[in-house]
Amino acid sequence: MNVFLSAGQEANEARKAAREVEDEILKAASSPDEYQNAIKEAITGLQGPPSDSPEQHEQPEGPEILNTEGPSIGGYQYATFHAAGQTSTIFKAQAKDSMAAVKIVALKVTYPAMMKPPHHSEREARLLVKARHTHVVPLLETIRESGGRFVLVFPFLRQDLENLLRSGSLDKAQASMIVLGLFKALEHIHALGIIHRDVKPSNILLKTMNGPVYLADFGIAWSPDDKDSEAADAKITDVGTTCYRPPELLFGDRSYDTSLDMWAAGCVVAEIVREGHEPIFDAGPVGSELGLIKSIFTTLGTPDDHGWPSARKYPDWGKMRFQAFPAKPWKDILLGATGQAIDFVSKTVCYESTWRLTAKQALEHELASQIIR
Repeated sequence: MNVFLSAGQEANEARKAAREVEDEILKAASSPDEYQNAIKEAITGLQGPPSDSPEQHEQPEGPEILNTEGPSIGGYQYATFHAAGQTSTIFKAQAKDSMAAVKIVALKVTYPAMMKPPHHSEREARLLVKARHTHVVPLLETIRESGGRFVLVFPFLRQDLENLLRSGSLDKAQASMIVLGLFKALEHIHALGIIHRDVKPSNILLKTMNGPVYLADFGIAWSPDDKDSEAADAKITDVGTTCYRPPELLFGDRSYDTSLDMWAAGCVVAEIVREGHEPIFDAGPVGSELGLIKSIFTTLGTPDDHGWPSARKYPDWGKMRFQAFPAKPWKDILLGATGQAIDFVSKTVCYESTWRLTAKQALEHELASQIIR
């Protein structure tokens, strides 16, 4: 993560200096969170605001222009900071080989030794190789560097669904393309037994405004036959992102399956089809589990044995008593959505995981390619 750059340094000198500072932070950090916070502070102090602002995403298509003072990482040069994640830092860089099929790439730089479950970048690389597909973000290669750095190389993709939703620039043709691409990706990985565990708008990427569409970020994905995945009946429940987490996680289900992704994907579709494109659930300003539970219950209604027969087997079900909230009508939850869209969302965003559509069934849903019309 060579982010500590001086404008006048040559690339190799900048890289050496950056590594020295990074190594100091790595040695001093007592936890992954402390390490990531130190890195983010250094980035903010020395490079200014991150370049993943709306202006960055909305740049016009055309020749890529990079800062030619950035350092080299493996076979890539002019690496410049793009975004900081929870356990990684993303750089935009250019292939040194002028004949390379992909000239502008995203370098996801990680430190596996500093990661804690469910995050695992080496497992992510293995699963991306296993899950190669038209709608799964392509892993171009991996690079191991001194100091324990592990770098995943992807094509640099300009756009994501999150930005399109928040900017109000998503049109119907794009929405149909994105929904179909998402469920084709899920159908493929679910057939392999892989659970993504973090489906959300910011992990749905587009190369251009007209596609292709890719499901990205397999950093916490689970596979039954990967050596670094948990046992099938002892999966980690601290997965997913706030308002896209299904209710079984909130009550301690550690035997969840691919239906977990279908709840999250249904929530994404709900955002796409409803007026305003806001999430249908809200975990509150601090993203608390109780806040999310209340939001789900006040929206879908407080579940009972009839509506959620599996709930009683979850470890944390029954520990608290909840107020009985009535379910809101789906037409009120999804204002402006068509009947087909409402039917689709109601069959994926439902309490009982065994009742949710599978990805294959989602693609076979009536007028699936027109669910947003």
